[in-house]
Amino acid sequence: MNKRITEAFANGKAFIPFLTCGDPSLEVTEQLVYAMEEAGADLIELGIPFSDPTAEGTVIQEANVRALAGGVTTDKVFAMVEKIRKNTKIPMVFMTYANVVFSYGTERFIKKAAEVGMDGLILPDVPFEEKEEFDVVCKQYGLDLISLIAPTSHERIAMIAKEAEGFVYCVSSLGVTGMRTSITTDIGAMVKLVKAQKDIPCAVGFGISTPEQAKKMADQSDGAIVGSAIVKLCGAYGKDCVPKVKAYVKEMKDAIR
Repeated sequence: MNKRITEAFANGKAFIPFLTCGDPSLEVTEQLVYAMEEAGADLIELGIPFSDPTAEGTVIQEANVRALAGGVTTDKVFAMVEKIRKNTKIPMVFMTYANVVFSYGTERFIKKAAEVGMDGLILPDVPFEEKEEFDVVCKQYGLDLISLIAPTSHERIAMIAKEAEGFVYCVSSLGVTGMRTSITTDIGAMVKLVKAQKDIPCAVGFGISTPEQAKKMADQSDGAIVGSAIVKLCGAYGKDCVPKVKAYVKEMKDAIR
């Protein structure tokens, strides 16, 4: 298990923000990472833009389109991470799609991600039953392949939890990412099923946008993951989004402390 990811959960509840790399620009993404760390983020998810992000709602889809239109490539994201790693050791994981990894070359991608200092990889479109070809390579290079469990996983939760690395990403709601007015899933029950199999942190994502929701989810798990609400700020404020995002992350982290 990656040491840095374990450390992200060592000081109480973890707050995990998500960014789409290159929206509004890779320079701003780099500044956002530092600002979010200063505001209390414990681990950061970096989304590598993809033309068909099936798990994403409109907010993140549009951010992917903007980033790709701005010329973001996987290699440019790797170069940005290399720069970030000269200035911070905050745990970071990539969130992207199988196609992005495949087209780059699975081993080439994972080896490069490890070399530039990434700690893990989340592939929301790869089901547990098909993770082997990625998992083997991730283990080889010391990257944690993060497993997702959904409210519909039921009897698969135990199976997924047994082999999970890093942390378990608990999907709070069915459907795609995006802000929701209320989250009704019994997160506590999902987390219990995971912990019965393995002592591994569980963080909840999909649909969290307010401090109240973050607190409620973190109370039942080891941390909260927020993407769309942050990406929405990046879309609304463009190159001036850094102070807005920093203030938002601080508010969310304070809520779950």
